[in-house]
Amino acid sequence: MKINKTNAVRLLDKANIKYELNIYEVDESDLSAIHVAEQLGQDVNQVFKTLVLKGDKSGYFVCVIPGADELDLKLAAKVSGNKSCNMIPMKDLLGITGYIRGACSPIGMKKHFPTYIHESGLKFNLIYISAGVRGMQIKIAPTDLIKITDAKVETLF
Repeated sequence: MKINKTNAVRLLDKANIKYELNIYEVDESDLSAIHVAEQLGQDVNQVFKTLVLKGDKSGYFVCVIPGADELDLKLAAKVSGNKSCNMIPMKDLLGITGYIRGACSPIGMKKHFPTYIHESGLKFNLIYISAGVRGMQIKIAPTDLIKITDAKVETLF
């Protein structure tokens, strides 16, 4: 099966970062990371979702957290240097990031945004993130993800 490389994958190749692509069955009615983890047969704590927010001072920023967890907006605002922040409206996701819901990767967005990864990611040798299209995940060392996204490790919930 031929796999078309996404922008995220091309950037990993260019940076000589080791990764593995994992394909899964997409369910348009359930785009959750929990469903993705089930499809991959992986621990949901290792399957991370990418959330895009807008702060009152910093503008857009990205949080990468385990799939079953909920982001604490107050903590996200604090770590990003904002007094408050909100998730961006879903209708704005493609225009801001270049990605659609269920396929937002922290790697290769239209612009580089400050990125924060939840500290629990460092408990694992490998984590899963979106490859930039529905149905494909990147398995990557969290330290490599931090390096390529210039992410800061924080407590986000």
